[in-house]
Amino acid sequence: MEHVTGRWVPLILAALTPGPMRFFELRERIEGISEKMLSAKLRTLVRDGLVARTVEPTVPPQVSYELTELGLGLSRPFAQLVRWISAHTPEVIAAQQRYDHSANPAGQETAAP
Repeated sequence: MEHVTGRWVPLILAALTPGPMRFFELRERIEGISEKMLSAKLRTLVRDGLVARTVEPTVPPQVSYELTELGLGLSRPFAQLVRWISAHTPEVIAAQQRYDHSANPAGQETAAP
């Protein structure tokens, strides 16, 4: 469970949904992820059977990543979640700003008269 609920895994799975990608393509598609983090998350996803890693016998070797059937099944709800977040981010930010600027944010006790 913890392997698929972090910040980066849903973005990696959503990025791989259209088809196989090389490491640098994934890094470019997922804004803000470091090479070290991407490498670690891909290693975990391969180990968990969600992503397949293919090494082409070329010089230098070309490595690509793609979703397995198990990964495809998980990527669909994650892709929906990513789309929802993208579509509703302005509303969430507006709600946060309203909350932060209110005279009495929820959870604060008011003084008795």
